[in-house]
Formats: sequence, C-alpha cells, structure tokens
Amino acid sequence: MRHNAPVNFTSQRIALARTPLVLAVALVAVAIGAAVWVLPLVISRGDKSARSAADFATAIGGAPPHAAGDHDHAEGDGHDHAAHDHDGHDDVNSLELSAQALKNIGYEPFTVVLRDFERSISLPGMVVERPGKTQYRVSAPLGGVITKVHVIEGETVAAGQPLFDVRLTHEELVSAQSEFLKTIEELDVVNREIARLEAITEGVVAGGRLRDQKYDRQKLEARLRAQRQALLLHGLSEAEVDQIVSTRLLLQSLTIMAPKHEEKCDCGDEQLFHVQSLPVQRGQQVDAGETLCVLADHCNLYIEGTAFEQDAAQLREAAASGALVSADLLISDRREPMIEGLKILYLSDQVDRDSRAFHFYLTLPNKIALDRTEGGHRFLQWKFKPGQRVELRVPIEKWTSRLVVPAEAVVTDGSESYVFEKNGPHFDRVPVHVEYRDQKSAVIAADSALKPQAVIASRGAFQMNLDLKNKAGGGEIPHGHTH
Repeated sequence: MRHNAPVNFTSQRIALARTPLVLAVALVAVAIGAAVWVLPLVISRGDKSARSAADFATAIGGAPPHAAGDHDHAEGDGHDHAAHDHDGHDDVNSLELSAQALKNIGYEPFTVVLRDFERSISLPGMVVERPGKTQYRVSAPLGGVITKVHVIEGETVAAGQPLFDVRLTHEELVSAQSEFLKTIEELDVVNREIARLEAITEGVVAGGRLRDQKYDRQKLEARLRAQRQALLLHGLSEAEVDQIVSTRLLLQSLTIMAPKHEEKCDCGDEQLFHVQSLPVQRGQQVDAGETLCVLADHCNLYIEGTAFEQDAAQLREAAASGALVSADLLISDRREPMIEGLKILYLSDQVDRDSRAFHFYLTLPNKIALDRTEGGHRFLQWKFKPGQRVELRVPIEKWTSRLVVPAEAVVTDGSESYVFEKNGPHFDRVPVHVEYRDQKSAVIAADSALKPQAVIASRGAFQMNLDLKNKAGGGEIPHGHTH
C-alpha cells in the first residue's frame, strides 16, 4: 500500500512571493523601452518647432526668439534696455503698412509747420431768409378773372417777365377807363374847333369863340392828367394807359409782370426770383389785393446763430473788430466746409426767457449750383437753402508760432495723445501734448516730441493706432524677449 508524498507548502509560498517582483521588473523594462523609442521623436519635433518660429520671425522682419535662459536677466544687473533700438525705430511704437493698406485707411501726409492760430468758439446756426427782403408777395392790383398763368411753381423769373393775365371785371376800373376815354374824345373835338377858328382871321365873334375854346382845352387837359394818374393808381402801367390813348379802346385784360429788384447782388448780371408758392389757378376770380404768388430772392440769405449769455461779450468784441467767421454745413452725420470770411451783422436785443439764449445774424452770399431749362421753364438750384444747419466758428483769441495739425491727425488713447510720424518706410507713434483742440485743428505744445517739418498722417491715425494695439495684443513681447 502506497502513501501520497507530502506537499511542500514552503516552496509554494516562495513562488507566490516572487511573482509581484517579476511583474514590477517587467513593467520597468517596458517603460525604459518606450522612453528610448519616444524621446528622439520629441527632440526632433522640438527642433523643428524652434526652426519654424525662427523662420516666421525672420519672414516678418522681427528678431528670432531667444531660447530660454539665453536672455534672462534680473533687474539691476546692468542690462541697458534702451539699447534695443532696432533699425532706427522702436518696434513697440512703430508700424509699417503696405501701399494698399495706406489707401484703405485714406492716408494723407501733412507737413508740420509753425503758424499763427486763432482760437475760436463753435456755435450752432441755421440758414434763414432775410425778413422783408427775401420774399416778394405779388398781389392782384384789380379785381378780375385769371385767364392765363405764365409760370409754374419753382420756376425762375426775371424782372419784367409776365406772370398772369387777368380779365378785368372791377367796376371802378371800367368806369375810370370810360371817363378817361371820354375826356380824350372831348379834347379832340375842342382841338379841332380851335384849329377851325384860328383859320378865320376876321370878326369879333371868332376871336371870342377862340378864347373860350382854348379855356375849355386847358380844363380838359387838367382832367385828363388826373384821370391818367387814377388809372396808374388802379394798377395799369404807362404802356397800358398809352394803349388806351392810341387805340381808343377800353383795356379788357391786364398782364401782371415780375417786379424789379430793389438792390443789387453778386449772383450774376441777372437779378432773379423764383416762384416759391403759387396759390391761384386759371379761371379763378380774384379781388384787388389778393395774393397771386410769392416770389423769393435767395441771392443773399442770413445765418441765424444761437449763443448764450456768457458768449455775448465775446460776440460783441468779434462784431466790433470785424472778425472773420467761418461756417461748416452740417449734412446728416458729416460736415462740409461751406464758406469763410463772414462778418457778424448784428446781435439780437432779446434773450429767450426759457432757454436764456439769443440770436445773432450774418449775411450769407449765395451761389448758383445748377441752372437748367426744361419745357420752356428755367430752374435754378441754390447751394444754400433756408433750413440748413451750420456750425459757426467765431475767433476770439490769436496765438502766434504754434504747431497746428488737423484734428484727425491726433488720436487719443486714454490719457495719452499721439500722432504718427513718417520715418522711412515706418510710421512711429509719437506722444504729444495737445494744448487746444476743436473740430478742425489741434494745437501741439512746444514741449512735445513733434518738431517742425515732420511729416505725419493727417488721416488714418486712428486705424494705425488700432493696428499697433492689435499687434501688442496678438502675443508679441516687446523687443522679442522677456525681461
């Protein structure tokens, strides 16, 4: 009978204890192998990335990036940061734009020079008609029926041009014409009798009769003169009265003409009106004094400025000295230089009790912008029209020898103001101290870095400053390294 061999529990325990050790050694070996295989690839890719960064920096004209540790230095180690002036300009405050980019931003060069500058105040204004001068109301001199309208609304008319034909129905005028014609016929009879009596050379009766007829003729001539004046007062012209005398017929219709100008203007040889309103029509019955049309003369207009009480003293001084005022025409969201050399005509003597503002007035010479004829009617378009808004600049102080640049050339960024000076192919952002600025000009103080004869960007400075800010915010580090 065989017995089973005894189990060796000690050997089994040793084998189980060695198993984790073997697994750990195997994992270490696998890790070392993976590192040996991956490390060269990482190093190779790092070299390629470094070379790509260097090539990109070279392509855009900047300095290649420094390796970590190649250019690190602590504060106060004697490194001169001001010595980093690359190609005669500061990369942080310098910008280079292509010719196409300059066109896109509307770049215009401006040469800075010393000149005198008049500081002014800006006040709002509006183009208005001249009271009592601009409009001319044409009224019916006599009652009647309009048989023809010669003009249309908006048409331009000259002095003496026909406006309306009116068939006369006014009883007083008809009676006045009849009496005038009757007197003419009676005077003709007396003149013929005087001629007959003068042919008779003998007789006492003929002499007495001749004296009586001459006396009657004097009375008729006096009556005729009075009746002629009455017809003129009724609205007939000298030519129309002469027509009655020559034709011995009553005047049945009346032609109303455009009036003559009371004053001369600088708008050309012709002094013209335009038909501003035409409230009547053909066939309409009108009474004496009724408005037939309104003519307007826009050769000269006014600018009505608005100021406040604190501006009154400066405006009075400007008016007394004959200061030349300039005005810009405000059209929607833009302004158009309008005219210079205006003078203040007068200041209003009343202040509005609510707004505490008062008006002042300037004479505005107008200009013809368009002259055309259509369908036998002439039309003029004036450059300045009542109702247009303007901005007035009234000079109040004169400064001498100042750096004056266009206001658009100065860009404000926070508390700083800059101009962009041309430096070879680059534009350098130059900080300036703005002494005064208005809508048109900026005065640069003498303590600024900007000097006379420098060429700056009069337009496009705002876009240039945006490009610099985008450049700084795009990951660039000043001078290409870390301090």
